[in-house]
Amino acid sequence: MISRIIACTTPYLANAVFSAGLIFLVSVLTLVAALAGEYLFGLQPCALCIYQRWPYVLTALISATALFVLYRAEFAKIAAIMVALCGIVFLVGAGIAAYHVGVQERWWASGVDGCAVSFNGRSIDDLMALIDSAPAARCDEVSWRDPVLGLSMAAHNVIMSLAMAAFSLLSALLIARKANGVL
Repeated sequence: MISRIIACTTPYLANAVFSAGLIFLVSVLTLVAALAGEYLFGLQPCALCIYQRWPYVLTALISATALFVLYRAEFAKIAAIMVALCGIVFLVGAGIAAYHVGVQERWWASGVDGCAVSFNGRSIDDLMALIDSAPAARCDEVSWRDPVLGLSMAAHNVIMSLAMAAFSLLSALLIARKANGVL
């Protein structure tokens, strides 16, 4: 059964245009979903939520560049490197999201500015200024949980980022093998 799945998916994964296009599409749609949650549904992002968006911005830019590079077939190896780079960026994004899940579940305290408040040796005026400058959302509070699985958006992001990293890295390997005539 596994061999049949591999045989069916290999032509798609080894296609640089398909892979870069899918990475671009998923990255843009994920950013649109995050912005829709913020602007349409009023979910205020914390600092870590904003940091989790940057890997998707990078992968959208890298994959769009890979699509432009692919106008010539001999640049497939460069596209494979770009798709692999997207996989690495997705792994970084999964790390940021996993860190955020840990903060939300209170497994550890956040070390990110704007997520934690330190009261050590501060005057009342300093604390009031700190409160006024604080972001609307705190990193250790979950603004929305999936009603079915009970997962936060950060937890969903861990899953999505890991899946996209696996897809990107496997696809990069197959694109490079196809470009070298092995596949």
